Amino acid sequence: MKLLMLGGTEFVGRAITEDALDRGWEVTVFHRGHHAPPPGTSALHGDRTAPGGLDALAAGEWDLVVDTWGGAPTAVRDSARLLAGRTGRYAYVSSRSVYAYPAPAGLAEDGPLVEGSPDADSVAYAEDKRGGEIAAVDAFGERALLLRAGLIIGPYENVGRLPWWLNRIARGGPLLAPGHPGLPLQYIDVRDLARWTLDAAGAGLGGAYNLVSPPGHATMGGLIEACAAATGAAVEPRWTDAAAVEEAGIQPWTELPIWLPEGELHDYMFGGDVTKALEAGLKCRPFEETAADTWAWLRSLGGVAPQRPDRPAPGISAEREAALLGL
Repeated sequence: MKLLMLGGTEFVGRAITEDALDRGWEVTVFHRGHHAPPPGTSALHGDRTAPGGLDALAAGEWDLVVDTWGGAPTAVRDSARLLAGRTGRYAYVSSRSVYAYPAPAGLAEDGPLVEGSPDADSVAYAEDKRGGEIAAVDAFGERALLLRAGLIIGPYENVGRLPWWLNRIARGGPLLAPGHPGLPLQYIDVRDLARWTLDAAGAGLGGAYNLVSPPGHATMGGLIEACAAATGAAVEPRWTDAAAVEEAGIQPWTELPIWLPEGELHDYMFGGDVTKALEAGLKCRPFEETAADTWAWLRSLGGVAPQRPDRPAPGISAEREAALLGL
């Protein structure tokens, strides 16, 4: 198989690239040249937002192109149109954010969607991703595979959510544990996403798939336990009612990454129906493995994870945490 990876040097794209290389695939990485691509790939350079930025892709044929773009849908539109006659399939890493909010728990792929246009400049994340989906389908039809991923974590994460929990728990001591330990979570390990994407594309699948772990796969308590086991830290979780956390002005998702209190937003983020993906072969590794491997990767970097410049670093300060815990 010949893979064209649009991106491929950081988080999701890197995991997909490395999985393809492990399969013995021939991989071409198209990127701006800001980071070194994985060894064993061929590199083409270009900026999808600049005039002539796709010139390096004017020639060449591939079995599969994978696109993780999250900005203006016009970049997906232009890439997909350019490659439609020379590429077998187009896998677009979208997001469950394309579903109209609020969405009830248990929503499948046929749920209501936000508006989007392949011809739009960047509007907002959900609308941009939906516009990218439409662009991929417009150019590739049934050959377009849409991966509606939820929360993505694992090695190479450059958003900082799981790395924050690992580094915080590694410090040990009393820990602000929000809500209750049985709160369900849904996520996808980036390597499981990569494996499923390449398997699905190789099997000729098309259409939209929710791509997160099945209900019951993980909980907030399990997250903390797995991070403690990975780091070997002696930590004392102090479970704190969600109302008390919010009354203190502490922001879910950002100051306490991954966590959302029970309610409408939690159902929207952590209540996806993944029956279709499971029937198509999705397998999710235990959270303990994700935490341990992410911690090993973090330690190889001295504990400091890369941070995307367009995303603020998540996490509550030690002072605010201590104040809520009365320390």
